Amino acid sequence: MASTAGFPCQGDRVSIERTVRLSFGSASREATTHTNLSAVRSDGPVLWVAGDETATIERLVADDAAHPTGYGEETTFRLADLVDLPGDAAEEADIEGLARAGDFLWAVGSHSLRRKRIKDKHEGDKALRRLGKVSGQANRQVIVRLPVADVGGLPTLVPELTVDGARHVAAVFGVTGPDLRDLLADDEHLAPFLPIPGKDNGLDVEGIAVAGERVYLGLRGPVLRGWAVVLELRPEPDPAEPGRLLLQPFADGRPYRKHVLDLAGLGVRDLCPHGDDLLVLAGPTMDLDGPVHVFRWHRALTAETAQVVRGEQLTREVDLPFGVGDDHAEGIGLLPGDDARLLVVYDSPAPSRLDDAGGVTADVVRLPAR
Repeated sequence: MASTAGFPCQGDRVSIERTVRLSFGSASREATTHTNLSAVRSDGPVLWVAGDETATIERLVADDAAHPTGYGEETTFRLADLVDLPGDAAEEADIEGLARAGDFLWAVGSHSLRRKRIKDKHEGDKALRRLGKVSGQANRQVIVRLPVADVGGLPTLVPELTVDGARHVAAVFGVTGPDLRDLLADDEHLAPFLPIPGKDNGLDVEGIAVAGERVYLGLRGPVLRGWAVVLELRPEPDPAEPGRLLLQPFADGRPYRKHVLDLAGLGVRDLCPHGDDLLVLAGPTMDLDGPVHVFRWHRALTAETAQVVRGEQLTREVDLPFGVGDDHAEGIGLLPGDDARLLVVYDSPAPSRLDDAGGVTADVVRLPAR
């Protein structure tokens, strides 16, 4: 088990203050979105959430915009209605991160490969054959930037938006031209892990954060000799094709920066901007139960070079609970109007979090004073 002994620690115990109920409609319950939550981001009176089994983003409305105790009135936005996807419209995108910045909501697919599971009914050779099958899905290989407009007093995803005379359209990276996996094909650290499924310590994007022109992608895997990886990109719309995102090169000519973080052997499960810092949700890379912490990467959003992040650059802010086979923290987001409290959503929530009306409870966690 990963150890965080020796880390500068602001708050080394679970600090859950209360819970918030998230209510989902019948379609999302049928798609098991509510039990496969993988990303969350608050946006004034609404909460954006996504699950890893669909190609949709869900909008939930707060019961009290200033002090929410619950979110409901779900609206579903299909990615295929907003951008061109590389795969079928119904194929899952395995959305593993959401970010809100400026006039846009960003979403990222896992970019991972998947290995077939052995189910209880499978025995012998059939079970082994399934375990040997590895496949990818085209819709997982995207980063999307979606315009957000005020419609009826609520933030709403729209195909295009005009701001100060400038037209902005929903745009995607990874459909035409090289995608992220293509860019990493020659990377000295990450290329060897591209053929490996995400749950086997292969490439697996979990978490996106946006600050200005900077887009940060957290990697659940691979973890390299205990070091987690965060990629930094600078995507901009193609002037000739505004629905397509292109990566602007950094000063060294590369299309991305690579940061490595000492998260005590854990991988990145989500990212959330907090001032000039990044809050990093860290958990196990492999398919297992284990420690889950929120780290603070100090001054991450002002770094001008690739970083080796350790020591006083990282503090362990919060320890989160985890279950046995359930309750895996997957997404974090600041509550509206309160930069001291995080909302935490869970994949495979424990039965105690679920109710018969389609609700699931998320935790509200207090961050230590800075």
